[in-house]
Amino acid sequence: EQPAQLVLAVSQIYWCRGVEAAILSKDTDVALKGFYEENVSNLLALTKIVIGELTKLSRKIIAALITIDVHARDIVADMIAKRVTELNDFNWQMQLRYGYDEDGDDIIIRQVNAKFIYAYEYLGAQSRLVVTPMTDRCYMTLTGALHLKLGGAPAGPAGTGKTETTKDLGKALGVNCVVFNCGDNLDYKFMGKFFSGLAQCGAWACFDEFNRIDIEVLSVVAQQLLTIQNALKAKLTRFHFEGREMRLVPTCGVFITMNPGYAGRTELPDNLKALFRPMAMMIPDYGLVAEVMLFSEGFQDSKTLSRKMVKLYKLSSEQLSQQDHYDFGMRAVKSVLVMAGSLKRANPDLSEDVVLIRAMRDSNVPKFLVDDLELFQNIISDLFPGVVVPDNDYGELEVAVRAILEQRLLQQPEAFVIKIIQQRMDRWTGINAYQERGDRHHSRQEVGCFRRACGRDLDREHEHSPGRQLHPLPSKWREDQAQPGHHENAFRGAGPGSGLPGNREPMRHGVCAPGGA
Repeated sequence: EQPAQLVLAVSQIYWCRGVEAAILSKDTDVALKGFYEENVSNLLALTKIVIGELTKLSRKIIAALITIDVHARDIVADMIAKRVTELNDFNWQMQLRYGYDEDGDDIIIRQVNAKFIYAYEYLGAQSRLVVTPMTDRCYMTLTGALHLKLGGAPAGPAGTGKTETTKDLGKALGVNCVVFNCGDNLDYKFMGKFFSGLAQCGAWACFDEFNRIDIEVLSVVAQQLLTIQNALKAKLTRFHFEGREMRLVPTCGVFITMNPGYAGRTELPDNLKALFRPMAMMIPDYGLVAEVMLFSEGFQDSKTLSRKMVKLYKLSSEQLSQQDHYDFGMRAVKSVLVMAGSLKRANPDLSEDVVLIRAMRDSNVPKFLVDDLELFQNIISDLFPGVVVPDNDYGELEVAVRAILEQRLLQQPEAFVIKIIQQRMDRWTGINAYQERGDRHHSRQEVGCFRRACGRDLDREHEHSPGRQLHPLPSKWREDQAQPGHHENAFRGAGPGSGLPGNREPMRHGVCAPGGA
């Protein structure tokens, strides 16, 4: 019945009070062990709740609470192992510590030397990031940068959590973090407008792939950022920025993420580097992430299942053929874990092994080549010996597919029917169909059958829903003009609010409207 942010913040306040009370007690070791057992029992109670009947909103809140509480439990276990006996011990000081200031009626968040007042920006019920040791180090770097009125600059390969870690820290501090994908078409005028908005509303901006911006623009951006940072250091409430006087909200912050070494990237100028604290991001601990996410979805044997899942993806990336559309990274792992949670709630009688195998198969099998499919099945059999996964019952969907094939005088080989069924829209946001040159007729028949069958099945389930529509999208449109938020006029100095909607924008609005495609 309470807002998600309030639940998470109050939970953190009470947890910090419990840890500090245990550290200040006469027998710290015994008190911390007792508090650890209390954390474990609370987590078990939450996992029992999450597998029950809950609304979508309540489930999201409980899952976020479990994610945070698992990290809190691990912190207490680490402090017991390192025999922490003082509040000034670095193993405690390095954590994000929540407290309530009764005099100022504010939530205060501390980490090492940094101190923040909770920003109270309403962010809604959002999932929280699984915290790994690398996440903790990144938090310390970013909060240290904010304390010194600087920006943060996580850098590393794709899929290491640079953007997500920055966004999650914003959630922890109650600040809205806006992610902007940079490109070589940005100029200093647009960046100046962006920084002006950040300063006046107190939000954070995370500029993804910041080093794709041209070097000439970056030099001017450095001066724009320096103006804002100097005003923050002087604790001003109003300042002059590019010829205009405007207000300055002290919670504003600028973060950049970079993929060093990739093609088309620019080396940051020295005057810009000096404004950011760098943080090197490595490949995350897949096992820990999978374990916590499975635990938050209600899996009891999350530790064993997470190890097997990580091993499966590792072996698949090594033994299967190299294809452009194969993905065994963190994003793929996360999507499978979310799917496993949905399957577990839909099939409470199935064992956890079977649920996870089915999620991994449903997510990966449709994209595998024939030769790789057998290898993948063998890896699953080796990791889950003796586990028999019952065949999926597709019910009316399979009947509808076969009926459409018969109407169109097409053969009904089992592999063809299964391939159509695998492309169900409840598994993915969209479908990317790969085909060889000259194979257009066969591909159109397959996709057409799939679309009609699914449309008929959906219309049968939702009698009042309109028919589905298909909007062909030319793939060779000019990329900058096709994207939503196209700002060509703004770049040329046509004034604020002069950005173009982009060629795809009317189509996007039509699709997203009630009764859209």
